[in-house]
Amino acid sequence: MPATVHVRELTADDLDAAWELGRFAFGSDPQRPPPPPAPVPGLTRYGAFDDADRLVGKAVDLHHDQWWSGRAVPAADVAGVAVAPEARGRGVARALLTALLRGARERGAAISALYPTVAAPYRACGWEAAGVLRTVDLATAALPRHRPASHLSVRAGTPADLPAVDALYERVTRHRNGMLTRRGELFDAADRGLPGDGVTLVEADGELVGYATWQRGRGYGADSVLTVDEALAVTAEAARELVGVLGSWASVAPTLRLCPLDGDAVSTVLPLESARDHERDLWMHRPVDVVRAVSARGWPAHARGVVDFGLTDPLADWNTGTWQLTVADGAAELTRVGGEADLRLDVRGFALLYAGAARARSVAQAGLLHCAGDADPAALDLLGVGGPAQLLDYF
Repeated sequence: MPATVHVRELTADDLDAAWELGRFAFGSDPQRPPPPPAPVPGLTRYGAFDDADRLVGKAVDLHHDQWWSGRAVPAADVAGVAVAPEARGRGVARALLTALLRGARERGAAISALYPTVAAPYRACGWEAAGVLRTVDLATAALPRHRPASHLSVRAGTPADLPAVDALYERVTRHRNGMLTRRGELFDAADRGLPGDGVTLVEADGELVGYATWQRGRGYGADSVLTVDEALAVTAEAARELVGVLGSWASVAPTLRLCPLDGDAVSTVLPLESARDHERDLWMHRPVDVVRAVSARGWPAHARGVVDFGLTDPLADWNTGTWQLTVADGAAELTRVGGEADLRLDVRGFALLYAGAARARSVAQAGLLHCAGDADPAALDLLGVGGPAQLLDYF
């Protein structure tokens, strides 16, 4: 192929070629679905073209927001990256992701996440592994049973209940790190029918305190699975009630499949010691704009400190330089400073620290943080205060 590619946003005329490229890359159904509208609210499609204007690569910027300690941070979550087989290994993906980062910064994004099919190309572009979306199988009969609480009621949800479901999801997730807000054009444009086959609601005095969305699957034999897309609660009693209802499926769905949310009310009731991994999806993180990434998120009120560090970001040169991080009173900022710093951080190291996926000494041992003289790498633990990030949505 020609040595150069040019990257631009895809138009309606490019969508057939983009679909075909994705079909080959991901092995999807050869039956072409109805074409989506262009542009789709809440996302930007990028394409890489060769000198003959043939599409040789594509990527999508999903305009998500993510919760970080109580504040919504604009994100450029990446999906649908595909490169034609004849063009692989020639810098197409790098060109696509460079353009995507630049466009995302221009529209105000601060951070980015993605689920890789293989990590190495994304590491070369500054993303680093920050967590795993874990799907587990549990024996439905092993779920704890309990006597239904008299002050709680359980019922099937309807489309009219979805705003209350959304509000409960936000109560659970907004003070965590990394979780999608599920707000914005991309979600506003989605079909708001009941998710899956059903929604089970737990209420206390008419207020929603827990819910589960589920898919029944097929059959009722030994291989039947009840897939719980989401189960969240805001009280321990609601969690026990919800798990008790799920356990009632044992006679016709011997296996319960779900993605546990670390340390939430429902997970503390589940017998996770007997869980078997069904699927593990690695996700990766990187900053789009480090100044925004630091100023837009929430920070623990007890965190306080100042540290200077250098940062290298080959794809996003606006992030490269010497910075001073100041954290105090639940907020933080990055300001450029002159000269060289004793702590020099690779953008992948920044991603690990920001997402709470590693401590600074571990980042240094990985070669992503370099210390001059007797500089203590632990000073950069300040960048990672607030706990680890987690994703509950696959994209």
